[in-house]
Amino acid sequence: MACLTCSSPELEEFFLDQQLPVALVSLPGDGPPDMLLYVAVGLLVHLVFFASIFDIYFTSPLVHGMTPRFTPLPPPAKRLMLFVADGLRADKLYELDEDGNSRAPFVRTVIMNEGSWGISHTHVPTESRPGHVAMIAGFYEDVSAVAKGWKENPVEFDSLLNETRYTWSWGSPDILAMFAKGDSGNHIFTDSYDASSEDFGAHDVTKLDTWVFDHVKEFFHAARNNQSLLSKLNEDKIVFFLHLLGIDTNGHAHRPTSREYSDNIKLVDKELKEIESTVKDFYGNDGKTAFIFTADHGMTDWGSHGAGHPLETCTPFIAWGAGIRLPQKVSAQKFDDSYLQEWKLENWKRQDINQADVAPLMAALIGVPFPLNSVGIIPVDMLNTSDLFKAESMFTNAVQILEQFKVKMTQKKEATLSFLFTPFKSLSDTKQANILRKARYYIKQKKYDEAVSLCRELIDLALRGLDYYHTYDRLFLASNVVLGFVGWISYASLLIIKSHCNLTRGVSTEAKSPGRLLPCTFVAIGLFVASLLLVQACPWTYYVYCLLPLPIWCAVLREIPVIQGFVTLLLTFRPRCFLGYLLLFILGVEVLVLSFFYRYMLTAGLVAFAAWPLITPLWTRAKRTSLSWILFCLLLAVFPLLPVVGREPDIFLVVGAGLLVLLLSLFVVTSVIKRNDSFINEELVLHLLQMLSIVLSVCVAYGTHKSLLEKQGLPLLNQIVSWTILASSFVTPLLSPPVLFDRLFSILLSSMSTYLLLSTGYEALFPLVLSCLMFVWIHMEQETLQQSVVSCKQKVSTIQLACNTDVTQCRDLYLDDIRRAFFLVFFLVTAFFGTGNIASVNSFDPSSVYCFLTVFSPFKMGALIMWKILIPFVLVMCAFEAVQLTTQLSSKSLFLMVINISDIMALHFFFLIKDYGSWLDIGTSISHYVIVMSMTIFMVFLNCLAQMLTTKKLSLCGRPKSHVT
Repeated sequence: MACLTCSSPELEEFFLDQQLPVALVSLPGDGPPDMLLYVAVGLLVHLVFFASIFDIYFTSPLVHGMTPRFTPLPPPAKRLMLFVADGLRADKLYELDEDGNSRAPFVRTVIMNEGSWGISHTHVPTESRPGHVAMIAGFYEDVSAVAKGWKENPVEFDSLLNETRYTWSWGSPDILAMFAKGDSGNHIFTDSYDASSEDFGAHDVTKLDTWVFDHVKEFFHAARNNQSLLSKLNEDKIVFFLHLLGIDTNGHAHRPTSREYSDNIKLVDKELKEIESTVKDFYGNDGKTAFIFTADHGMTDWGSHGAGHPLETCTPFIAWGAGIRLPQKVSAQKFDDSYLQEWKLENWKRQDINQADVAPLMAALIGVPFPLNSVGIIPVDMLNTSDLFKAESMFTNAVQILEQFKVKMTQKKEATLSFLFTPFKSLSDTKQANILRKARYYIKQKKYDEAVSLCRELIDLALRGLDYYHTYDRLFLASNVVLGFVGWISYASLLIIKSHCNLTRGVSTEAKSPGRLLPCTFVAIGLFVASLLLVQACPWTYYVYCLLPLPIWCAVLREIPVIQGFVTLLLTFRPRCFLGYLLLFILGVEVLVLSFFYRYMLTAGLVAFAAWPLITPLWTRAKRTSLSWILFCLLLAVFPLLPVVGREPDIFLVVGAGLLVLLLSLFVVTSVIKRNDSFINEELVLHLLQMLSIVLSVCVAYGTHKSLLEKQGLPLLNQIVSWTILASSFVTPLLSPPVLFDRLFSILLSSMSTYLLLSTGYEALFPLVLSCLMFVWIHMEQETLQQSVVSCKQKVSTIQLACNTDVTQCRDLYLDDIRRAFFLVFFLVTAFFGTGNIASVNSFDPSSVYCFLTVFSPFKMGALIMWKILIPFVLVMCAFEAVQLTTQLSSKSLFLMVINISDIMALHFFFLIKDYGSWLDIGTSISHYVIVMSMTIFMVFLNCLAQMLTTKKLSLCGRPKSHVT
């Protein structure tokens, strides 16, 4: 097929007058560099951009070298019992049931008669590990540390347990191991059940909590006859840590609104009373034991956590015993929520705290040094101690946080040239000394309230200063990353233009060759920047971020003649038409960006897509295909309007989706039987096997749901079948004939068999509707060839995916191809957010993987959930492979355009990243950037996977196509 070339402006003007898809070409110029080299370099650059977010926003806040600080007065308690009910929501503990009775009568008695209570506000991510680190170490762990490990400390930090004389802990091995690792003093003792006990499908998961309580009772009973243990237990500065996982497990398995969740709360409340009695009896009611009951995170109504919904961030906090203030009856309280009235606790003073405040409170109660990296503030209003003790504790708290500020400032000052260093002006050395001196004076004068207030002011300034130095290099690094981003987008755009336009005609040879001056200039700039970084002893990653933009912009500036020629070409276009295309492109990108915040923007985009045939000749030329396009666009547009996946599980929708796939398969099998070719036997058997796989998936999904509902666990046969279907789904598409329709339908059946096993509700229908739209899209794009000058339209049913055609030699790039690239990006975003949002992606909900495993395994479960997310991506990419082949697209340049659109979106989100406001806003803004960058990087791998699925055949018949090389 001959390539379309525009040899004159008159021909371009003709296409504009006819409103046809206009080629962005004049004469074929120099081809792009080797595609594999470009993809490799592009992948490396995007990995750098992706990694930059961790250096800019996710660096560890920890500093070392501080002196331990503790309150210099006798503590009110010798020992402390910390109960952490994993996954317990505040409202479920405090509220009354439908009969007006409390689910936790003992806890309610404590609130009204013995101690202080309130809500502990957690931070995002609301997961077990960060929650426990905040409570026990007093700081909010950064995401990069969470990614480094689960069961042990990936970073060195101090915790309350490190500072105790002895600590005994019982509970989950996942949590206890985090704080026991590195115990140099051999003073932290752990007792945990086997990890296999954490089974979401078990008949009764309250046994996890019963195990803990029984072992604690046995421990105290055995201690009476063990003199060595008894002497240790009679020491001061000891902690008993009870981690209770049953409530979280029941919440995931049965939802927090279930009877099982409520019954587990009742069990914990009953056992709390017994443990308190056991401990008091053991110590002879000496009044030296403090008790704290709280939770690491809450849980949504649909059984997930990880995001920032109030149900996830509001956890109960009850403290009583030695050193804790007794209940205070009040007539009125000022809170923005209506919880007090709902819980019938409006007359008992509620004192809310931040989760990190728990660590310094516990340290003050038993007289151990505050955790060195703690940023928590002691809630002194909860203390039942002298005013002097409160003031001294707050003073110690202030000095401890101020020391972190000083270390951080010193580190940054030593690593920055003196003329470039800008100190935190709100807390100078003089001001520090003045505040400390004044606070100490107030304590001596017994003006304790003034001293506490002044210490709070110092803590606030120190925390602001810590944040200032923690983010000191943020603007510098972000500017370099943005510079690299813009340079890369510009370079990729120039590659596309250069590949398809002869824009350097008439440009002198001298203008075309920049000579050695340009590279020498950039080398000099690079040496200067590197020397500045070397003098300041910056990390090696700083060199990467600062030097990477230089070769990129050098390559851009080498193409000055192309830029000049492109500007000249643009000036020949009608301004109204050019502005129209530009505004349409900007609008499309903004819709994609807004869809990350508002899912209904995807609906608006799909409705607009549905109208596409109506404003083009497609409606008159291919009415049946156009009607199918409109129908499936509107059907797909319904999904973003539905609640996010997981909130309303319905196994019958999963079964219904399986039946629809079987019905569709029957039509295909009927057509296969009517064929008379050499593939008839092999193809028919394969389709029947894939139909059997769908039937098995439906049966397993329904059977597993029923078994778990009856608390009989996950049947072994179901588990074996599920893993077998998953493994076979990667192989069966490669057995089908490499004919376009047959191969794509085989991929759909294999994907659906796995997706049904991972579905809990309406999302099971999503890949089916998406695939139907993808099939229609292939036909629609082929119909658009009739509107262009590209000829020789081939029937879809006869196209061989494994042909050895180099499509890049078929034709050049057209404006219509920009629309195709945009369609691909839009469909990929729809595949990601069609059934969920940021919160649902960030949240941990294991219910999707119950057909495969129910025993808690974060990495296996995470991998299965990730594959569920990727399946719609794979379907879209496979369809796009077919679109490239059927429309003879220049896939090299098209791939660059798709990456460019994604990069423009990523640049949007880079500017929208927040480091202020609520933790939900901050976490969401960072998640947006991470998701877009991940999508850009994964697109390369998904493209390779799609090529393998569409072109390879296990029988090795024919050679695969190579239109992306």
